[in-house]
Amino acid sequence: MNEFWVLLTGAMVGITCGLTGVFLILRKTAMIADAISHTVLFGIVIAFMITQSLNGFWMLLGAAIAGLLTTYLVQVLQSGGLQEDAAIGVVFTSLFALGVLFITLFAGNVHLDVEHVLMGEIAFVPWDTWSILGFTMPKAVWMLSIVLILNILFLVFFYKEIKLTTFDPVFALTIGLPIMIMHYSYMTLVSLTTVAAFDSVGAVLVVAMLIGPAATAYLLSKSVRGMILWSMALGVTAAITGYYLAKLWNTSIAGMMASMIGILFMIVFLFMPHDGFVWKTLKRLKLNASKSAL
Repeated sequence: MNEFWVLLTGAMVGITCGLTGVFLILRKTAMIADAISHTVLFGIVIAFMITQSLNGFWMLLGAAIAGLLTTYLVQVLQSGGLQEDAAIGVVFTSLFALGVLFITLFAGNVHLDVEHVLMGEIAFVPWDTWSILGFTMPKAVWMLSIVLILNILFLVFFYKEIKLTTFDPVFALTIGLPIMIMHYSYMTLVSLTTVAAFDSVGAVLVVAMLIGPAATAYLLSKSVRGMILWSMALGVTAAITGYYLAKLWNTSIAGMMASMIGILFMIVFLFMPHDGFVWKTLKRLKLNASKSAL
């Protein structure tokens, strides 16, 4: 039964992060996910300092606020003339360092250590459960389910708007779409997705789940809907194969899941028909050979 919950959690991380990561890739804001995955630590610590509780709701709320704060500060620094990558670097390192400092000062005796938040441990997920409406499931499954529903509802109700603000923000602005509201709403979902996956793969490896499947799907698909489906499928594939390989080789489950994401990306990048690196190289060599023959 424990194996089932671990596999289900890993698959749900793959689905939730795969769904969320698509528009990060399309909006060319992939590295903001890295920043948010670290700065939510600041929000979690602040939430604990205020409530003195490790309740999941307050953790989610603190993470969402930290994610919004990160996005807002990056936007402010960009508006002030700083390049996006530099703005992300400044905000990311500053808020993460503050989170680590506050843990040391105010949460040293609480199970809120940096290693747990960053690396996670999916094998322990089945032991931390919540009972809601008579159903008992691991806390990570409940949190991922809630966040997945929020992501799906957001796409169902605002799919056209988020797609338009992604591909043609100028036109979206001229017809009156609230671009910044859509941007901050989406970044809130990224924050919630990140913290919901802490118990399974940790903040650092969440970045792999958010970016890897979506980047691979970008190579495979020519449409946004297709990219979303491919991204979720690849996330699940990486989670399941990563689990069994980690079990076979007695190594880190989360680390193997992230490694499988990289392996899947490289397979697609190298061997995809017509557009893969190997295919293009062979085609170029054949073309050069035919020119030489002439």
